[in-house]
This record gives sequence, structure tokens and C-alpha cells, in this order.
Amino acid sequence: MVVMYNIELGKSGLLVPTVAVGCMRISDKSEKEVSAFVDTALSHGANFFDHADIYGGGKSEEVFGKAVTQPMRENIIIQTKCGIRPGRFDFSYEHIISSVDGSLKRLGTDYIDVLLLHRPDALMEPEEVAKAFDELRAKGKVRHFGVSNQNPYQIQLLQSALDMPLCVNQLQFSVMHAPMIQSGINVNMYNDSAVNRDGGVLDFCRLNKITIQPWSPMQYGFFEGCFIDNEKFPELNKTLEEIGEKYGASKTTVAFAWILRHPAKMQPVTG
Repeated sequence: MVVMYNIELGKSGLLVPTVAVGCMRISDKSEKEVSAFVDTALSHGANFFDHADIYGGGKSEEVFGKAVTQPMRENIIIQTKCGIRPGRFDFSYEHIISSVDGSLKRLGTDYIDVLLLHRPDALMEPEEVAKAFDELRAKGKVRHFGVSNQNPYQIQLLQSALDMPLCVNQLQFSVMHAPMIQSGINVNMYNDSAVNRDGGVLDFCRLNKITIQPWSPMQYGFFEGCFIDNEKFPELNKTLEEIGEKYGASKTTVAFAWILRHPAKMQPVTG
């Protein structure tokens, strides 16, 4: 049995398990399969489920909502995301409100624990987002808010219009995708790893108590595939195996432990 410990999600006061359960790829599963998936997660103390309105065209939320009974709702934490439309991003008041209403209906619940803006919208009007967030919170539809894939200035711009703290920034991060760390340990060097590609988002989130949620923690590139047992990465897998043998753990567990060891207290999203 895996022992799950809790961390605070940003400055929200909400305690969450240190690993989030990603639901992007459950859209083609049956209600019975999703029920087993949820029950297995809960049996290991993993009660935080990550969704987005675009996952499976909404079907991931829908099949999850059918599998989760109402008595279970108070024992699980649901996070979903909005803001991506076909061919563009949309952080308008109208789209955020309608997206949340759609997610609530598909998930079969009357509130969402955490809502994230899904990637940055270059045309974002902070005051319009704030209007939507204020309304959603006042009506009890959303309890906490965050973002994904945003740099420090994008977060500060949005936060300037909000009266509630953003508690999450979901970012790609794994042992095979670690520019957040690489730039920090290659400061003032003449190599590609020294390039600061994200404005120091790791330290920014730590300073502002924003929880980083690493997505694709087992993948390399942009959804190119898993690096575990991948012949492209023999040295990495050899090292993971050696560490795993030392501690009696799988290579996957070691790769997750590498993320969880960081003092930023990240919450990786598996799935």
C-alpha cells in the first residue's frame, strides 16, 4: 500500500495529496472501468482528480461524473481547466462562465474545487477574468483558482486584478524536461541549459506560495512518449533501475520521487 501525504495547495488552505490523478485519457473508458480507476486511486489516498473541459471533447469529465456517486463527492477533490477553444485561447468572461457551467453538468457536481486557466491567452483582460472568478466564487461554483503554463509576469498581471490568490501553476516538468532547474544551475554559462526560458517561474512560484503541478512527469518532449524503458534513453533507465534496486522501487516510482524531492513541494499529475 502506498502511503500518500498531504501538502497545502498554494495559500488556499486546501490540503491535497502530493500526487494528482490525471484524467485526460479516460474518455474511451466505460463507467465500470472509470469506477475501478477512481476506487483504486482512493484506496491509495489519491483523491485529487485533474480534468479539463477539452479532454476527450468533454467526455473525460462526463464519464468521470457518471462513475462518481454523490456520496463520494465530499471525499474527492476535482480540478478542471478552461480557456482553450478550437484554434485559439479564450479567457473572456462569457467563455469562462459557460465553460464552468458545462464542466459542472458533465461532472455531475454543483461545485469545482479548483479551476485553472488552460495555458496563456495573449488577449487576456485581467479585469474580465476577475469578474468571472468573482462570480463563480460568489455563487459557490468554484472554490479556488490557478493557471497553467504561465510565466511570472503573466501571473502577476492576472493577480493584479484578483482579490484571491492564485494557488496553482501547472507546468511541464520531468526528469527529461527540466529547464526550470537546468537554467538555475547553469547561471552565467555559455551553453543552452543556461537559457532562462520561463522567467524564473520555479523560484517565483516558491516565493509566492504557488503550487507547481508538473504535467507529463513520465514523458519527454511534447507528448512524444514515455522515457521509462525507452531505448532512446539507456543511461537514464540504467540509473533509474540502479536507484530502484537500492530502495526496492520501480523506475517509475524513482522518477516521481525525483520530482517530489524538490523543496518546492510540487504536486505531479499522473495519468
